[in-house]
Amino acid sequence: MHILIIGAAGMVGRKLADRLTRDGALGGRPIKAMTLVDVVTPDAPAGFAGKVTLETVDLSASGEAARLIAGRPDVVFHLAAIVSGEAELDFDKGYRINLDGTRYLFDAIRIANGEDGYKPRVVFTSSIAVFGAPLPYPIPDEFHTTPLTSYGTQKAICELLLADYSRRSFFDGIGIRLPTVCIRPGKPNKAASGFFSNILREPLVGQEAVLPVSDDVRHWHASPRSAVGFLIHGATIDLDKVGPRRNLSMPGLSATVGEQIEALRRVAGDKAVALIRREPDEMIMRMCAGWAPGFEAKRARELGFTAETSFDEIIRVHIEDELGGKL
Repeated sequence: MHILIIGAAGMVGRKLADRLTRDGALGGRPIKAMTLVDVVTPDAPAGFAGKVTLETVDLSASGEAARLIAGRPDVVFHLAAIVSGEAELDFDKGYRINLDGTRYLFDAIRIANGEDGYKPRVVFTSSIAVFGAPLPYPIPDEFHTTPLTSYGTQKAICELLLADYSRRSFFDGIGIRLPTVCIRPGKPNKAASGFFSNILREPLVGQEAVLPVSDDVRHWHASPRSAVGFLIHGATIDLDKVGPRRNLSMPGLSATVGEQIEALRRVAGDKAVALIRREPDEMIMRMCAGWAPGFEAKRARELGFTAETSFDEIIRVHIEDELGGKL
């Protein structure tokens, strides 16, 4: 089996490559090759026994998508994206990367399908940003997508493309609407939602973190471990069971910022909580007002997707996976 991961230098991409390396197979088929690409050169996963190809690629550049598809990967994980805050600040860049790059990829597969019947599984990382206020709580699977950010709009357009290209049998696609991934390891990125991770990650290692919103902000979360699990399951699930509605809101955990902080207090104590500094940010607060508070995710759960059920569990997953199991 040949796996292509686009966006392999990102946090989820790295963890996905590591998981595939540990498993050695996908859906019962041995993985013989992985092609890992990003706008910066990804790292090769340690211990992978097959062939690893590392490439620096801008998917929105002419001809790059076709070149990647020329290798006929069996599964394409499309994770590459400009994140929410950056897409809002740089309109042109957001549409070029998030929309144009995705369509070039889909079209490269469509053309290859016409040439030799090539039909891979495409796992596309979408986002709960495809939904916009006013929102019910919890949000049902049938709720309409009316995004209120450029990022959410770009993802919603790509969801429609994925569904249509799948309907036309150019590829077998599934769209995974990721919850906000928390706790993200490493340094803060340009995502407007980054503070959800920052207020936990930094205090756990004795560093100060800034909270730009009020404690009553409610949002939908899952750990990086769960995010990788969603992608793996999406790559192996029987799509006949999914049906024509190929884009799924993933399971997760609905929690307020205050509930996050109390979970941090239970796991790491008052000393960690004291490192959170409140600095209101009007732009982020406006964006938060339109974010999804939580989902039923009934379809995804019935299809076998799973996630954490408490924020204490999310924090402990981070400690296990990133801090060696110890504070």
